[in-house]
Amino acid sequence: MAKKTARKAAKAAPKKVAPTKVAVKTAAAKKPAPQKAVSKKAVVTKARPKVPASPTAEPKLLSGGNPQIAKGYGEAPVQAYIAAMPGWKSALGRRLDAIITRTIPGVNKAVKWNSPLYGVEEGHWFLGIHCFNKYIKVAFFRGASLRPLPPGTSKQKEVRYLDIREDDKLDEKQFAAWVKQASELPGEKM
Repeated sequence: MAKKTARKAAKAAPKKVAPTKVAVKTAAAKKPAPQKAVSKKAVVTKARPKVPASPTAEPKLLSGGNPQIAKGYGEAPVQAYIAAMPGWKSALGRRLDAIITRTIPGVNKAVKWNSPLYGVEEGHWFLGIHCFNKYIKVAFFRGASLRPLPPGTSKQKEVRYLDIREDDKLDEKQFAAWVKQASELPGEKM
């Protein structure tokens, strides 16, 4: 009986057959064709995953020279934004921040939408700062209620702006008065 099982197993096993000319041609057709030299410009690389910037990396400047700073609450992100402001704008940013902080002790600070915001009540902001190529824009979110009115108008009825250029003289007394008035108005929820 053992002989019968061995014969059945031998019949069931595939036979070794020498490759035919057709099989050889098919195998040759499956080999990849040699690649042509490609210029460096034509090479497309896969997108690299985003790696968070190191804390020592320089912040990226967006259009208009506005620093890209991660959203955050408190003194640290605002100071990082001010430090990243290009050229003369950084010194002016420090002055504005000092006037606001001196005028409203304990003012809440945050960076949202790449702009420092200042407020009295948590999550309600009365003032924002934004960098542009040739000036810094201070937005008073309830500026239409300030006296005298800040000079810049807005498409939004309540908002008024103060644009400060490099050679402009900042009237610190008037700016502090606007900050004081703005802090006493209901803040803008953002």
